[in-house]
Parts: sequence; C-alpha cells; structure tokens
Amino acid sequence: LERVCGILLGDNKEYLVASRLRGIMREKELPTISDLVKKIELDSRLREVVVDAMTTNETLWFRDAHPFNILQNKLLPEICEKQKSIDIWCAASSTGQEPYSISMIIEEFKRTNLGKLTNERITATDISSSVLALARKGEYDQLALGRGLSPEFLNRYFTKTEQGWKVNDGISKRVQFKILNLLHPYSSLGRFDIVFCRNVLIYFSGELKADILKRMHGVLKPNGYLFLGASEALMSEVQDLFEMVQCSPGIIYRKK
Repeated sequence: LERVCGILLGDNKEYLVASRLRGIMREKELPTISDLVKKIELDSRLREVVVDAMTTNETLWFRDAHPFNILQNKLLPEICEKQKSIDIWCAASSTGQEPYSISMIIEEFKRTNLGKLTNERITATDISSSVLALARKGEYDQLALGRGLSPEFLNRYFTKTEQGWKVNDGISKRVQFKILNLLHPYSSLGRFDIVFCRNVLIYFSGELKADILKRMHGVLKPNGYLFLGASEALMSEVQDLFEMVQCSPGIIYRKK
C-alpha cells in the first residue's frame, strides 16, 4: 500500500486490514493475506480493488465548518477583488461531499454578490474509481445526508429521487471529478487559487507529506491558499513555502 499509493499503516492497524480485505479474500478464495499479496503483484485489477478497499473512508458535509466559513467570508471576497474566476482543487474528494459543499458555498456567495464571480471550476480528485463513480452520480441516501447537511441546504440544492436526494445541476456542473494518485504528477490538473487537502496527509510518511506539499505549492497560483485538516499542520521542511494565516477560528496557509 505504501509503495502503490503512499498509505503508511502502523502495526496497530492489523484489524483494519483484516476487516477491509476479508471479503475480497473470500471472494477470490485466498486463504491468507500473503496469498493476496502475491496475487496482486500479478493482477493489476485486483490490486486496484485492494487499494480501493483500503482508501475508502467516511466523509461529511461541511466537515469542521471553519474552512467553509473562511472560504465564503474571507477568500471569495478577497479573490473577487482582482478577478471574476476561481479555480479550486479538492484532493482526496471521496464520494463528493467536500467538493459539493464547496460548490454550495460558492452558490451562496453568488446569491449575495451578483456579478462578482462568473467562472468557477472545482477539480475533485481521488485514487478510488468506485468512490468517484458515486461522486459523479451525486445521489445520496438519508443517512449520508444526515452527516452535516442542514435542512435548508438540502431543500435548496438537492432534488428528491426514488433512491434518495440528488445534487442539483447548478451545484454539480462546476465540479469535475478525476482519478489521481497523490504520488503521481499534478501538472495536468492546471493551476489553482485554492487547494483543499484535508484529512489525507495523516496517512502518509513524513517524507511523502513534504513531497506532496511541495508539489501542491507548485500548482498554486501566486498568493494561493492551502487548507489542511483540523489535526494537520505544515511540516518544517515546507514552512518556508507558506505563510500561516490565522482566521480565528481556523488556520489556512498562503503561498509565499
């Protein structure tokens, strides 16, 4: 896992490996983890299934709240003083809750700031093809919607379906989902005013974290902003690349 996608698992994660891979081993009639490891060295499709199982995590709407308040009340007004377009990258977007939350915040800003923003692009990436398929569909059941989405936003930005609720076209049209392994180059994604890389660096070694942050710095536009997770902080190796901005509450990082 570390070699293919950077995930570093401690010795205390045996239960996680066993619980997530047990079904695959049963389906493929592989009695041990060792047998599975040998098999995935030869079978790229099975390797993808294993990585998929180990990297799929729960996600929430408007997780931690502060980043979305900062986006709406500080960054969008600031960026709109100099341009009418915005490019945002949401790394490790999972089943779509974060990029769609960002899109809803943009929509809220546009409702009260008519004409200030006319071109918005959100690039949402993940290593898992299965979660990206769910994200592109944009349809969620009541349980998933209950994790952080207000009734007001549900009624304003979703349409009821037979299976649950579907994100409205006005929200989904500005989000483009792409498969991306964070160990691979980012240059094809373009350049960004803002990068959301939240709650993903915790899975990587220190060396890989530094490498990822240096390359994210490379795709940020001048004075662009980086969001990290609530429990994450810049490492000493990259502190000279970013300036910490205290938002009270919340911290973001501006490209130097």
